[in-house]
Amino acid sequence: MTLSTHVLDAALGRPAADVAVRLSRGGEVQAEARTDADGRVRELGDLAAGSYTVTFDTGGYFAATGQEGFYPEVAVTFTVIEPGRHHHVPLLLSPFAYSTYRGS
Repeated sequence: MTLSTHVLDAALGRPAADVAVRLSRGGEVQAEARTDADGRVRELGDLAAGSYTVTFDTGGYFAATGQEGFYPEVAVTFTVIEPGRHHHVPLLLSPFAYSTYRGS
């Protein structure tokens, strides 16, 4: 199973490029990447069944884009119950709010 993400900056109306993303399981880092110019990490790793956390360095992104944000990081914990299926965790971001969902 693979994992991908897409980060969009709702305040600026564009993809959030160069956001540091970290995938961990049980406190151990499994993979790290940065979003591309389109705000995507196309493959963050192969995952087995279990619980994982994907953490976005939103504080670093806000600082780099001249925005003052309330959330220095966003951590999304999810459970893989179908290891053979691709999972996508998108993030819609603004300085004072964020949302996520299970994408395809």
